[in-house]
Amino acid sequence: MFVEPAETQLRALSPAQTARLDIALNIIAADPGAVKAHATASALRDFQHEGIRVVLYATALGSILIVTYVEVD
Repeated sequence: MFVEPAETQLRALSPAQTARLDIALNIIAADPGAVKAHATASALRDFQHEGIRVVLYATALGSILIVTYVEVD
């Protein structure tokens, strides 16, 4: 699930960037607990790999991931 500003950032991506982001989201979904904690907000997780950054948090049971920020170089 994407929230603002992630929805706006997502709409601005090219098809190639979206494809790269999809791969990253699949990696995150496979093991969200392995994504490191955000530096300034302990409830958030911060995934960074090969020019892709995704900031997210999980619901209480961890079954839904809420994406709050995306960046794809």
